[in-house]
Amino acid sequence: MTDRADSRQYPARPIVGVGAVIVDAGKVVLIRRRYEPLKGRWSLPGGTLELGETLECAAAREVREETGLNVDVGPIVEVFDRITLDEQRRVRYHFVLVDYLCRPVGGVLQAGSDVDAAVMVAPASLGAYDLTEKASAVIARALELVRVAAASQV
Repeated sequence: MTDRADSRQYPARPIVGVGAVIVDAGKVVLIRRRYEPLKGRWSLPGGTLELGETLECAAAREVREETGLNVDVGPIVEVFDRITLDEQRRVRYHFVLVDYLCRPVGGVLQAGSDVDAAVMVAPASLGAYDLTEKASAVIARALELVRVAAASQV
């Protein structure tokens, strides 16, 4: 499938989405998006909430679909808006995103349904992936949460 109809474009109201900062042995999982928004860009795994689904279940499902990993969904890292305007300054996309800190508990990392690639990246190498400013900030905050949690267990 090379493209798909995108019913998320020009929404009547914001759409709820979830994202996952998957951290394992100090590295972070990134995916390259196959579809808009952010088609062709590296980002965090995630997608939209389905009717009747909890946020945590949506995060776990999206991670499984996009990366092949089963994750333990941990605390919220951040909640924010992602609003994309078209050339006429109309709202083309408006997502309210809830990003979670996750850790893998099974599965094998591989590109899934909505992505072209899935990789595990050391924080020092993140700059090579041209992440959005927001994705970089969310990853930095998640890694800080991991550091604080590890320090409190010592």
